[in-house]
Amino acid sequence: MASLGEIEIFLRDLLISLQTAKLYGLGHRLFKDSLSPPYKSLQAVLAGRQTFTLGVIEGELAFEDQVISDAARLNLSPISYLKEKKIEKVTFLRGIEKRELDAFIGFLGAGKLEIKKEVQEYLMLAGVRNIVVGKLKAQVPPSQEEKGVGAVFVDSLHSVSQSLTNVLDGGSIDPLGLKLVMQGMMEGLINQSPELLKVSTMRRYDLGTSVHLLNVAILSMHLASKAGFSKDDVMDLGTAALFHDIGKLYISRKIIRKTEKLTDEEFDKIRSHALLGAELLLDYVDSLGILPVVVAFEHHLKYDLSGYPKVQNLKKPHVASLIVTICDVYDALFQKRSYKADYAPDTIYNIMLKEKGTSFEPELLEKFFQIMGVWPIGSLVYLSDERVALVKEENEDAILLPKVEVFYPVDKKEVIDLKEKNGQLSIARYINPWKEGKDILDAAGISLAK
Repeated sequence: MASLGEIEIFLRDLLISLQTAKLYGLGHRLFKDSLSPPYKSLQAVLAGRQTFTLGVIEGELAFEDQVISDAARLNLSPISYLKEKKIEKVTFLRGIEKRELDAFIGFLGAGKLEIKKEVQEYLMLAGVRNIVVGKLKAQVPPSQEEKGVGAVFVDSLHSVSQSLTNVLDGGSIDPLGLKLVMQGMMEGLINQSPELLKVSTMRRYDLGTSVHLLNVAILSMHLASKAGFSKDDVMDLGTAALFHDIGKLYISRKIIRKTEKLTDEEFDKIRSHALLGAELLLDYVDSLGILPVVVAFEHHLKYDLSGYPKVQNLKKPHVASLIVTICDVYDALFQKRSYKADYAPDTIYNIMLKEKGTSFEPELLEKFFQIMGVWPIGSLVYLSDERVALVKEENEDAILLPKVEVFYPVDKKEVIDLKEKNGQLSIARYINPWKEGKDILDAAGISLAK
């Protein structure tokens, strides 16, 4: 009889192959190379038995009647792939051939397909005779696409934190798993960019360096995508952004969060984090590539090279570093910290605009605010007619005049494109939603990201 350990090996091999298909496509050599391990491990599971059945019972993956409760925690669960094809139960028969399992994995990993026949009939026509699919009266948990963007943010944060911990501990990194995180964020930016950007910019507290890194990665990927970078380059940039500040984790949190003036020794330690991060990431070039090393080293150089570390014979920082520099400063200014006051969005814009051509590459900075606007989506604002509104959408050709939704007073609700008001209506000022705006939001029954 198959042991639980053998089943877990098969699930891991199966999921790796499915993830590879999702990342690279069914025709890619890496996907084809990934097909042998699951067949080999499935044969070990089927040794001494005629069939092996997997199903979904109340959101858990189950083997026969035994729930594999750790499948999700161990990243072994193919539930989302099964659900996409409306499969709740799959049985593998002992006589299964490799080509049949290959075809089944290809079917699961192919993404959304227009299937006019029953799944079982579809598989039969593809020559799959020894895999039987069906349904159970069981709930299948929501896939990532059906989760709220807040839940996706938290899931990504957990993965990022784990990757950071692995690097700090000198452990290994799962490049495929990390690439899947980046792909998930990429899909979020494509399909739900306003909501994802709102989550990243409107969170109330900095829960640690991991949150900052994830915010910067989201903003950097969004800017690069809008600037015309290829999908692969956007994902590589996102990975580099995730690790740009890892050197800070080597520095005492007591120093980083200190509210008093830093001593010269403490300031030198903080400035050393760029070099520390680059040195640390050199050990992970094989799995992460060289770009994270470059960005970790350069993200405080500034556009005019007046920052740190001091370097010679460098004409300008890498474009990825220039993008991360903008997003890094923006997030640091936007998020509330123990060592600084809250800044209104227009204050942040004016602060950064003063550094145009010195800290920031001019065209990239202009592009960033063209995309983000001065008032980010989700901002709570007073209008010049004393009504209160939430920013709903940016106008790239009028960054001070977004589309807003008035919700207070309640008898004057409406959606307004401020660009079309010809100067007769504008944003007067920002309202801090966690201070003076809290009572207004509570009265209107509106909640923002925590």
